Amino acid sequence: MIQGKNKGRRKAYDTLMRSAMLFSTVLTVAIVVFMIGYVLIKGIPNVSWTLLTTERSYLKDTIGILPDILNTVYIVVATLLLVLPLGVGAAVYLTEYAGKSRLVALIEYAAETLSGIPSIIYGLVGMLLFSNTFGTSLLAGALTLVMMNLPTVMRTVQESLKTVPQSYREGAFGLGAGKWRVIRTVVLPGCIDGVVTGCILSVGRILGESAALLFTAGFAHALNGVLTGLFSPGATLTVALYVYAKEEGEFGVAFAIAAILMGLTLLINLSATLAGKYFEKRRRI
Repeated sequence: MIQGKNKGRRKAYDTLMRSAMLFSTVLTVAIVVFMIGYVLIKGIPNVSWTLLTTERSYLKDTIGILPDILNTVYIVVATLLLVLPLGVGAAVYLTEYAGKSRLVALIEYAAETLSGIPSIIYGLVGMLLFSNTFGTSLLAGALTLVMMNLPTVMRTVQESLKTVPQSYREGAFGLGAGKWRVIRTVVLPGCIDGVVTGCILSVGRILGESAALLFTAGFAHALNGVLTGLFSPGATLTVALYVYAKEEGEFGVAFAIAAILMGLTLLINLSATLAGKYFEKRRRI
């Protein structure tokens, strides 16, 4: 009889926990769908060709976000050109050359700690280090984003390097290949999915960053070329969203920018998923 009571309690407990987890799942999905739908419904009607292809003009009282789009492209490209070689190089050294030591464990712990630091702190440090050196500019913002994304790229590539079987390295060494040749022709091609995933995730974080750029890149909506733009202040899409919503009260434009950013974020996440599956399938072949 006691055994039957215990079985009944266990069954009731399992049912309760299953119901709680189902409720949590439904609530999470509902919140995500609501946010995406709300932003798209409020933003898409305000997206127009004029908004996307013109710049802000106070004389004509018109609003365009073309400079903000270009500033976003400039800062993404500049950040990736700096963070990818540094992140991949650091990951290769720590995994293939440094071996297992307390120093490597300390560096990995520091990288994981840096990944959790609030972006506003990076913005403050970037303002003191880079804005005072290069002025308030996209270059200062890009260097700040390099500091933010370097731990993520390094750890992503490092974990991907560890998935390459040791037998591949030993086989290449047995054929007479040198250390660097093994890394270049065997190890890196075997973990290209981690490099691509780290790159895509970095792009997503760069697109969504605003707090650090408020201190370093500035608020300007001026249309500049690549070189002049990097050394000039400029607002990215996220900063422009803040300016139009908080400072100017242009909520229609703010929701339009939010819809664009939402679409780009969804596209980036989808690209990361498809890239991971593609390279995983290619590795199995």
